[in-house]
Amino acid sequence: MNGARTPGPIISVVILGGGTAGWMTAASLLQRLSRLGISVTVVESSQIGTIGVGEATVPAILRYFDSLGLDVYEVLRATNGTIKLGIEFDGWKHEGHRFIHPFSRYGIQAGPVAFHHLWNRLRAAGETAPVDDYSLGVQMARAGRVFLPPKQPRAEFEIFDWAVHFDAGRFAQFLRRFSEARGVRRIDARLTEAVRDPQSGHIIRLRLDNGETVDGQLFIDCSGFHRLLIERALESGYEDWRHWLMCDRAVALPCAAADPAQLAPYTRSRALAAGWTWRIPLQNRVGNGYVYSSDHISDEDAVASLRRELEGEALAEPNFVRFRAGHVRRFWVGNCIAIGLSGGFLEPLESTSISLIQMGIDKLIHLWPDTRMAPELASEYNRLSVQEFARVRDFIILHYAANGRTDGDLWRYCREMPLPDTLEHKIALYRAGGQIVQYQSESFFDSSWVCMYANFGIEARNWDPLAELIDLDELKNLTRRLRPDIAALACEGSPHREFLRLKGALAETRT
Repeated sequence: MNGARTPGPIISVVILGGGTAGWMTAASLLQRLSRLGISVTVVESSQIGTIGVGEATVPAILRYFDSLGLDVYEVLRATNGTIKLGIEFDGWKHEGHRFIHPFSRYGIQAGPVAFHHLWNRLRAAGETAPVDDYSLGVQMARAGRVFLPPKQPRAEFEIFDWAVHFDAGRFAQFLRRFSEARGVRRIDARLTEAVRDPQSGHIIRLRLDNGETVDGQLFIDCSGFHRLLIERALESGYEDWRHWLMCDRAVALPCAAADPAQLAPYTRSRALAAGWTWRIPLQNRVGNGYVYSSDHISDEDAVASLRRELEGEALAEPNFVRFRAGHVRRFWVGNCIAIGLSGGFLEPLESTSISLIQMGIDKLIHLWPDTRMAPELASEYNRLSVQEFARVRDFIILHYAANGRTDGDLWRYCREMPLPDTLEHKIALYRAGGQIVQYQSESFFDSSWVCMYANFGIEARNWDPLAELIDLDELKNLTRRLRPDIAALACEGSPHREFLRLKGALAETRT
């Protein structure tokens, strides 16, 4: 016996902050670690508003619902949610140019040869059909039709995924009810002090403005941009990426839909002179916002620009958010882990905020510590988190760097700025031979990169040599038949609102 204290299991978890991140974390820990007998306390103040202004997601959200045993249509009904098949980018390449980034594959492979190699060969031979024509997801979105992916697809182009839009506030309320029904304790109060152990530096309790103290063994910071634990108490430091992602503010303003009967099954991002606007269709309204650079437009002018984009009556006052693109240098410090906005922020251009929350939760459960808080676990969590943020960062930067707009200093700066080495390498390999580079911890896979390269006009000088073994005339004839087949299949779906009705996903009221 060496006299060393045997580490014990974590039984007490305290989450500072509710909102989407806090309640997603609470629900997951209770559901997925229920056999460990942990208790979860959420400290949130009803006096502090949340950032959520209507959320768009990526297909990973469906796995989150599955992990909790939730019916996706029940969630949509509770949150005025809708189906998302992709994101339309309007004016990013140049004014008047549009394309959709879908959750689907393109065309068909020829044996081991990926379709984008065939498409690149056809383009070099003078074929002009855009890559969008070969995506079922794009064609469904354009047609406003929805159906579920077939369980046994007949061809690659029938393989697609989907995500959802929902009201973020209602989603947090839904998860709060789910969590409290399973034993989560909620305290409505503000933090006044994080008390730390003088020897280890670990947080041992939180002092609150209602006079209570909350002891815990593991603390999760979901306090949003305030970063009350991870940065203010533990001084984790921050990696600022504003030199690559210059947008540092957003203003949100929901409005009535021009035609409530018509629900677009996709998010829209429209490029403007100083940033971009979003449009997120919900059952009861449209979520709108303008993400912009404060160096290139004032708050007042940003609101005026956003109002001009509204299709119906504004339903609230403008809600402003200030942010810095980047992440904390250490997501896990001692016995505290930052999840959600407290860990970092990347503008919602590709709807990655919630998926980054999911990745944070999944890593925590995979690396679940005991009371010893082994530094090796924290180190691995931090390494993976930094990678995940960097991979998403590169994909977002590509949208800016590849732009062809002529209306302002922001877009010119983005075209001329030095890129991260990892992104430079990806672009160079694609230009050289149509190669799609995938690093560890990627959030976006081959078809997403193909979408960006093809639609922004980043051309491959060469392609897989096996593509040359296919007779060019045969390839042209095949693709000419393929395009109308995909378009016809897309039209077999139900109109979006009708699809929601058939699935029992329409909210009882549209408030």
